[in-house]
Amino acid sequence: QVQLVESGGGLVQAGGSLRLSCAASGGIFSRNAMGWYRQAPGKQRQLVARITSVGSTNYADSVKGRFTISRDNGKMTVYLQMNSLKPEDTAVYYCNADVPYGTSRANYWGQGTQVTVSS
Repeated sequence: QVQLVESGGGLVQAGGSLRLSCAASGGIFSRNAMGWYRQAPGKQRQLVARITSVGSTNYADSVKGRFTISRDNGKMTVYLQMNSLKPEDTAVYYCNADVPYGTSRANYWGQGTQVTVSS
């Protein structure tokens, strides 16, 4: 029911910035918790940032102070502002929706967008 499309990835120099966007369709966006995950070669997919339906946020320790997650419920879009990028941030970044479903919930994923940070 929920489709997610990421955009905004690319190649940047260390110390630079990128802003990722994730456009959602289907469901009632404002009820979803949204998150950004990333996966680098040889590593497990990890949570980068999460924002709940009421705006509470959580960040991985490795990105605290550098990345900011936000949402625009009117545009059904979640953003990840990435500043002071490091080569270690290089990964495919995936958008996630945590959707209430009855007494449980379901997760949906976007296709991913590549972020490459050169040294």
